[in-house]
Amino acid sequence: QVQLVESGGGLVQAGGSLRLSCAASQIAFSIYDMAWHRQAPGKQRELVARIISGGSTNYADSVKGRFTISRDNAKKTVYLQMNSLKPEDTAEYYCNAKFRSGWGQLNDHWGQGTQVTVSS
Repeated sequence: QVQLVESGGGLVQAGGSLRLSCAASQIAFSIYDMAWHRQAPGKQRELVARIISGGSTNYADSVKGRFTISRDNAKKTVYLQMNSLKPEDTAEYYCNAKFRSGWGQLNDHWGQGTQVTVSS
């Protein structure tokens, strides 16, 4: 069974940094596109950053220049380095792994989430 386990969340003051990690198991990690999403109370879940299997990345406008997504295929881990944190970054952060096979089957897996709270 595929597992995605997030870690690294916590409470930090505005302007501070956190590094989230997502360790995957039972998955052909290198072929998956990996992403971080977040959901704040009362809001919809939103994409924060994505890194595809080939290594290209994209970010939500709200985090560009502050967050960096990276992956280590050997460790089956994806990271989210978050700098210059703002109170509006407060949310539950979720790791996502997605792969669509050649015949169209979508493999879509989610972690349980890790809470990030930024105090002003």
